Amino acid sequence: MSSVYAALFFLATIVLVLGLARKIAQYAKAPAPLKIPTTPAPVTQTGVVLRMFREVVFFESLFKSTKWTWVFSWLFHFGMFLVLLRHLRYFIDPVWLPIQLIQPFGKYAAFAMVVGLAGLLIRRIFVDRVRYISAPSDYLWLLLLIAIGVSGAMMTFVIHTDVVAVKQFFTGFWTFSIGDLPMDPVLLIHLTLVAVLMILLPVSKLLHIPGIFFSPSRNQVDNPREKRHLVEWARKLEDS
Repeated sequence: MSSVYAALFFLATIVLVLGLARKIAQYAKAPAPLKIPTTPAPVTQTGVVLRMFREVVFFESLFKSTKWTWVFSWLFHFGMFLVLLRHLRYFIDPVWLPIQLIQPFGKYAAFAMVVGLAGLLIRRIFVDRVRYISAPSDYLWLLLLIAIGVSGAMMTFVIHTDVVAVKQFFTGFWTFSIGDLPMDPVLLIHLTLVAVLMILLPVSKLLHIPGIFFSPSRNQVDNPREKRHLVEWARKLEDS
């Protein structure tokens, strides 16, 4: 069974890395023929960087749009961020000092992650205008993430697993020296769901993770009068 899960995570890692690289390359090559920054927009490149920072870290536009959605979304994303940082201890040895310091916070961040996801799910069910535009996949993604968060929290607070053996398995994973994975049912469910997430992420709506950095409404400087905006193919046509 350890070999099966090792093969599953090799496959999931390859699909995730290559899939994300392909989509990022596609986003980078996509032309932006119009100057369309969402106003009020910064008029300098430094302002664009600051705007992107506020958008990525604080969800500024969502905060201005709807406070309840912002609360649940920020709880989910910030909780997941801490959880992912905490999980780095299973892949590195020795564990870096910053990762050691966030361990107590990362342990309880799973609750913030699940509460945020539950709020977003309830919003999709009970808010008419959101339910109207929701596809079945929108609910399934939220349920998948909730199941990952709940199963992970269960191993920390309810049914403990052998974390030393788990770390030996994943550190050996990178050196192709596969160790024995504990056969705890909750752990196997958790890892299976994580592998499914990794495999499906490059073809899902979760691609807003890298996509936000390529959004013309966010990453463009609002200077159409000062500087003419030409994409590469238009510049070649003009030169010819």
